[in-house]
Amino acid sequence: MAKQAIGMIECKGLISLMEAADAALKSADVTMTGWEKIGSGLVTGFFTGDVAAVKAAVEAGSEAASQVGEVVSVQVIPRPHDDLSKLGTWIG
Repeated sequence: MAKQAIGMIECKGLISLMEAADAALKSADVTMTGWEKIGSGLVTGFFTGDVAAVKAAVEAGSEAASQVGEVVSVQVIPRPHDDLSKLGTWIG
């Protein structure tokens, strides 16, 4: 895998995720690789980049999203296994 970390922000509502993505992309050198509609109003955004940048982006994004809605979960996976990319195209 070319990138060193995967970050995920799960929010209740698309507007919260849009706010999270905007803040995350502005705060660090990361790439948003996609998003998924989970159901029941939950949506998750996926970010890749080096570990420190992804951690900073996820933190900034979750803080911004919590100002306009509800953040359900955040997660950063440093150095993900190559087989993880088989789970979805959003990983990169």
